Amino acid sequence: METYTLRPRAEAPSDRRYRIDYEGELNPAQHAAATTLDGPVLVVAGAGSGKTRTLVYRVARLVESGVNPGQILLLTFTRKAAEEMLRRASALVGASCEQVAGGTFHSFANVVLRRTARRLGMKPGFTILDRSDSEDVVNLLRSRAGLDRKERRFPRKNAIVEIFSMAVNRSTTVPALLEDGYAHLYEHLEDLVRLEEGYRRYKRDRDLVDYDDLLVLLRDLVRDYADVAAQLSRTYRYIMVDEYQDTNRLQAEIVRGLAVAHDNVMAVGDDSQSIYSFRGATFRNIMEFPDLFPATRIIKLEENYRSTQPILDLANAVIERAAEKHTKILHAHRGPGGPPMLVQCADEQAQSRFICQRILELREEGVSLDDIAVLFRSSFHSFDLELELQRADVPFVKRGGFKFIETAHVKDVLAHLRIVANPRDAVSWHRVLLLLDGVGPKKADDIFTHLAEATTIEAVSEGLATYPRRGAYTKDLTHLAALLAEIAPDELPPGEKVARIVAFYTPMLRQIHREDFPKREKDLEHFITIAGRYRSVASLLSDMALEPPTDSVGNVLAAEVEEGLLTLSTIHSAKGLEWHTIFVIWLVDGRFPSYLNLHDGDEVEEERRLLYVAVTRAKDNLYLSYPIDIYDRAAGMVLGQPSRFVQGLPESILPGMQVIESGGFR
Repeated sequence: METYTLRPRAEAPSDRRYRIDYEGELNPAQHAAATTLDGPVLVVAGAGSGKTRTLVYRVARLVESGVNPGQILLLTFTRKAAEEMLRRASALVGASCEQVAGGTFHSFANVVLRRTARRLGMKPGFTILDRSDSEDVVNLLRSRAGLDRKERRFPRKNAIVEIFSMAVNRSTTVPALLEDGYAHLYEHLEDLVRLEEGYRRYKRDRDLVDYDDLLVLLRDLVRDYADVAAQLSRTYRYIMVDEYQDTNRLQAEIVRGLAVAHDNVMAVGDDSQSIYSFRGATFRNIMEFPDLFPATRIIKLEENYRSTQPILDLANAVIERAAEKHTKILHAHRGPGGPPMLVQCADEQAQSRFICQRILELREEGVSLDDIAVLFRSSFHSFDLELELQRADVPFVKRGGFKFIETAHVKDVLAHLRIVANPRDAVSWHRVLLLLDGVGPKKADDIFTHLAEATTIEAVSEGLATYPRRGAYTKDLTHLAALLAEIAPDELPPGEKVARIVAFYTPMLRQIHREDFPKREKDLEHFITIAGRYRSVASLLSDMALEPPTDSVGNVLAAEVEEGLLTLSTIHSAKGLEWHTIFVIWLVDGRFPSYLNLHDGDEVEEERRLLYVAVTRAKDNLYLSYPIDIYDRAAGMVLGQPSRFVQGLPESILPGMQVIESGGFR
């Protein structure tokens, strides 16, 4: 056959070919990422380095280079993120960017599977189960199998679905998952395995898929059907994945399968911010991207637009100690500023008082409460601080976990204490009685009515012991009566009263909250410590009964709403956000990192990255605090040491500050 050869197209001058001045709009690393169109690219985007801007300009560059928008696939972790990126790209180069295929892995899987379902033996009209639908199906199967009988205390439906989902997202099995992270549920292994098999069968027989199935089925499609994978790869010639450090094994396999006909994949993420292994994400994906796509070009975004250089110096020093990383050095676009401080406090109370006082000072200096955050590794780390903020009428909102007084297990313990303070407290009586096996709402009403004439704890205890109607709960009523009599004396300190209630309540806690009782027990240990600081039960209950400031801002300080709210947040919930001033509390070895993780190298490394995320949220001021005297139920008073993540850092990077009482050392 005769051939006809096309001569190379002459390159038009840069300013005439593109409407956007990419070189002028982007820094050199961002420009390299946005204009490298072909082949595999890994963009290691440091915190605050403008990765979203880079992705937006790369979409624009592809469109301006003549790529059909319909051949571009942008995968993000929320639909909102994809919509925002494409909106910004459209503002740059026109509405054609709206034709870019953008969305989450799950939404993309849904679109593809609707067209190809029959290849997998499914009907195109399959129904997607949301999380609550999945829980209802599991609950039905659990009931049919006789696993819902109260005396068995089998895991609840939401915990079961969580276990099944985690096994899928970690590409492991239920037995392996239980052995690794749910040892306290291992006695139910056989029943859980049978229940999982029944759940799969139930979905398959009825053309139902849950969120995890969407990923599994798409992975199977691109892995097992070469023609379908090739067609998808030809359709989507350019693939971009945001937050690649948060992908799981399934998602990495999907990306590889979608690029079978080309290697035009750009993954954007930061290995130093990989902190979601508990959701199934794996740090290995971003580290192994160059293995998955040979000839990968790695581009590092290291210019930070958020923080001052001293804060970034600390972030660099923290992550430099990581066992494995894509090395990068963040440098500030903004320039110099004050150094972060490592704040040593005598105990937890001193830590809470320091933070509260410093926040009030910052407010006087003109920093809005909206622009201040207190970050912590675990939700219970803020319990004492919440009480201190309430005393000082500082309005706050808490993100990640429940407020201290909203947790079910703390409420349960408080209910016992409130009965001692007021034997006529009907609400607390019902809460306590409903904890007992064999006691329902009607029985609780009857028992409370029986105690109607009792006005002292002695009379209450006698009434419980002589309740005339016998049942499975009789023994428990006797034990409850003994507990109430035991903790009634005024001379017994509040901390000891709470400790005895916790000892009584712990067996119930382990039955009611089988899935996560170890975490709840740590909360209660902390509650005992807090109660030990009070001289009277009345003052403890008064503090606990205060309305959380966020419930009624108008009642706090007569504060005006526009003053804003201080943010208390777990670090996981703070990722992607930023504040003028940040306090990171409980930076104590054994708490951060947790002593539970000290023997697991991968877990320690993830906690190091967690601190890196916390540090890089701060724009101008950063305080890392730790108490010296820490009360531990098992060991008594122990000496707290700064976290291993900051120990040994030079004073030039992290100077120290000691909190003292007015008038001298405490």
